[in-house]
Amino acid sequence: MTVLIVDDAAFVRTVLRNMLQQMGHTVVGEAFNGHDAIKKAKELKPDVITMDIVMPSMDGIEAVKEILKELPNTYILMCTAMGQKRMVIQAIMAGAKDFIVKPFSQERLEEALMKSKRHLDLI
Repeated sequence: MTVLIVDDAAFVRTVLRNMLQQMGHTVVGEAFNGHDAIKKAKELKPDVITMDIVMPSMDGIEAVKEILKELPNTYILMCTAMGQKRMVIQAIMAGAKDFIVKPFSQERLEEALMKSKRHLDLI
């Protein structure tokens, strides 16, 4: 499965990249904000995007809306901090398929990616 990682924190991107690669997934790119995510999603067309919610310039919710306009089958997995329930609901309403809470475990990430594989197998 190909994955685009979107988070404004380089440390989080590195942790996610390492986890994803250990699970056998291919990280095709990284983005640091919503604008960068839209550009790279269009260019790379990943199967899955891990998307932070709170980022400078453009947040993850707005990026989800824009990406899904052009790439409606992309599976977007929101990565959020505790206490952002309202924002997670907004992201799901915008089209995100699942979420994981920071700090996340490899097991929870793997569980979410198994859901994405089932989703992708249906399309």
